[in-house]
Amino acid sequence: MLKRFVCLLLLGLCLAGSALAAESKNPTLVIETSLGNVKVELFEKEAPISVKNFLDYAKSGFYNGTIFHRVIPGFMIQGGGFTASMTQKETKPPIKNEAANGLKNDRGTLAMARTNMVDSASSQFFINVAKNDFLNHRPGGPMTYGYAVFGKVVEGMDVVDRIAATQTAMKSGFADVPTTPVVIKNVTVAK
Repeated sequence: MLKRFVCLLLLGLCLAGSALAAESKNPTLVIETSLGNVKVELFEKEAPISVKNFLDYAKSGFYNGTIFHRVIPGFMIQGGGFTASMTQKETKPPIKNEAANGLKNDRGTLAMARTNMVDSASSQFFINVAKNDFLNHRPGGPMTYGYAVFGKVVEGMDVVDRIAATQTAMKSGFADVPTTPVVIKNVTVAK
């Protein structure tokens, strides 16, 4: 009887440990594009504000039908704010910049796009296609504050590279816009 109790107790502890391990995993999402799928992992501990923001936009369907509107080979691909007609979607208020979280703008990382104002990021994000150290946080004020990394590509970097290689032109006053729209069809939380 005691032996059976100990076995059940150990089994319960193992199951509880598995549940805790599952809870502590970072969220993963799939960005379905017209050129293929990109799976990303979000760094919830290091960038909680940016991750919540991205998840909220994704879960609401906001990204569906937006495009990668700024594509620069050897640098990054940016999307999440414009439709194929270059109409900017209305966003929620901007969020606090988390660029000082220690994460770096390395190849394959996701970061929040922003204006020259430090805390101006809303829905737009970019994926680095190169190591972009100059985008990292450095002390010294607004011009060196940096861009907040909040995730990384875990599958589909070949798709990111394909997007980065698309032909671009000026469109509606914007430079580096793909001549054939690269559409974000859907962004879903991975199961």
